[in-house]
Amino acid sequence: MAAPVVIVLAAGRGERFLASGGLSHKLEARLNGQRVLDHTLAAVTASRLEWHLVRPEGGTAGMGESIALGVMATPEASGWLILPADLPFIQPDTLRAVAHALTHTSLVVPHYCSQPGHPVGFDRRYYAALRALRGEAGARSIVQAARRQGAVSDLMLEDEGIVRDIDTLADLQRAGEA
Repeated sequence: MAAPVVIVLAAGRGERFLASGGLSHKLEARLNGQRVLDHTLAAVTASRLEWHLVRPEGGTAGMGESIALGVMATPEASGWLILPADLPFIQPDTLRAVAHALTHTSLVVPHYCSQPGHPVGFDRRYYAALRALRGEAGARSIVQAARRQGAVSDLMLEDEGIVRDIDTLADLQRAGEA
């Protein structure tokens, strides 16, 4: 069976960024000379994992639909690492660590300083549940149900990039100062 695939979610409207004074979509905004999206994709590419970008024309109805589209586009995968595209500081080693953890467990939630982050990893047994997602909620309900069953592996990492997203113009400005 194939390795897990990183599903890069880039279909959101970026409304908070625009409302905060941003002049473009947050993924198109420049951070240290490159688009935010390019930083994220560089890390994904450097991880050497297969990946799929979810960015349909016109966007989607929410994170749930974006996840479903990515999973349905990669049905041969042994699992999926769900990665929002607005995490420009994610490290390739983090992606590999989550993928490796999926060889021993069915659902992986990475943490930085006790704060849950992304990518959340799901093995193949979650295929039907992931492709059935709709709306804004993403896969939170799947993770909560798995946690109640004791089926979640929490992975402690030293990568602030798993929680450091770009949602507002202030986030982008702070990121450029780092």
